Amino acid sequence: MPEIRTPLITLKGRGVPHRQPHRFEREQRAAFDDGWDTLSALPDELRASPHTEVIWEDARSAITRNDSPDIGFSLGLNPYRGCEHGCAYCYARPSHSYLNLSPGLDFETRIIAKRNIAGVLQRELLRPGYQPDLLALGTVTDAYQPVERELRLTRGVLEVLHAARHPVAIVTKGSGVERDLDLLAPMGRLGLAAVYVTVTTLDASLARRLEPRAAAPHRRLRTIRTLAEAGVPVGVSVSPQIPFLNDDMEQVLQAAAEAGATRAFYQVLRLPWELKPMFRLWLQQHVPERAERIMARVQDLHGGQDYRADFATRMKGQGIWSDLIRQRFTRACHRLGLNAERQPLDNSRFTPSALQAQLALLD
Repeated sequence: MPEIRTPLITLKGRGVPHRQPHRFEREQRAAFDDGWDTLSALPDELRASPHTEVIWEDARSAITRNDSPDIGFSLGLNPYRGCEHGCAYCYARPSHSYLNLSPGLDFETRIIAKRNIAGVLQRELLRPGYQPDLLALGTVTDAYQPVERELRLTRGVLEVLHAARHPVAIVTKGSGVERDLDLLAPMGRLGLAAVYVTVTTLDASLARRLEPRAAAPHRRLRTIRTLAEAGVPVGVSVSPQIPFLNDDMEQVLQAAAEAGATRAFYQVLRLPWELKPMFRLWLQQHVPERAERIMARVQDLHGGQDYRADFATRMKGQGIWSDLIRQRFTRACHRLGLNAERQPLDNSRFTPSALQAQLALLD
C-alpha cells in the first residue's frame, strides 16, 4: 500500500503556515491528503500570507517579576504579546494559547499591543517602596518587531526609563532599536542601558526561512556597529543553538566582535508545548534531509526528550552535545575578547521624582 503524506505548504513571510491548535482546545484539526492533491494545488491567493492584525489591550501591570534561578534578571517588561518576526523556533509561541489563539499563525499575525504600557510603568516606578533593578525589555516577544515602527510603545517605555534613570537591558533582532539612540546613547554612557542583538546565523537564506520578518543578518551586524559607535554597551546573542542547522557560531561571534560587540551569550533550542510539532513540521518543510538528525541531537540536549523544562538544563542543555556547544562558545569568546569584563548596570541613579510632572500630564 503506497504511503500517503500530507503536502507541506509555506506562506511567504511567515514562519508557520497553519493555525496550530492550542493545548486548551477540545477539538484538534489537521490537514489530510485525500489523494486528489488538493492541498498542494491551492491557488496563489489562498497561499498568500495573512495580514497582521493589532489587537489593543489595556495593561493592568507593566513590570513582571520572576525568581527563576537560570534567568539573570528579576524584572521584565513586554509591550507586545505575539511577534511578527515569525521565528519558527520561538519558545514564546505557546503563550498565545492562554489568549485562546493559535501558537502558530495567530502568534505572528495577531499582535496584542498594550497601549497604556508607558503610563502604567510610570505609576509602578512611583510606588512607595519600589526598588530599582535591571529591567529586561522584550524578553518574551521582541520590543522592536515591525509594528513598533508605527505604534511606538517601546519608545514610550524608554522615555519613562530615561526620565527616571532606571537601568534597562534590551534583547532584539530588530534594527528599529537604532531609532531610539537619542535615549539609549546617554543612558549607555551613564551605565543605565545595554543592548544585545540576536544573530542566529550569518546564512541569509537560512535566516530568511527561520526568522522571516526579522532584520537580515548583515543588517543586525550594522545595528551592532551603530550602537557601539554611539557609546551603547552592546552584545550579541547567538541563540538558539540548533545542532546541524545554524552551525556557524564562531563566525557569528567574530563578525559581531568586529562590529563592536563586547559581550555574548547563547541558549539552546527550547521546544515547549505546541512548539514541538510546529518545529518538526518546519524541519520537514525546509531541511527534510536533516530533520531526523537535527531532532535526535535536540533530544540529546534534553535528556532524550524534545524538551525538558527543568531550571538546571533548559537553557544550556545537558550531555555531550551541550558540552560541545559550551566549549565552542567559551573558546571563541576567549579568542575574541568577548565577556572579558562585565560591568553591571547602575541602580543608584534612579530618580523617580522626575516622573511626577510627566504623570500629571497624563491624568
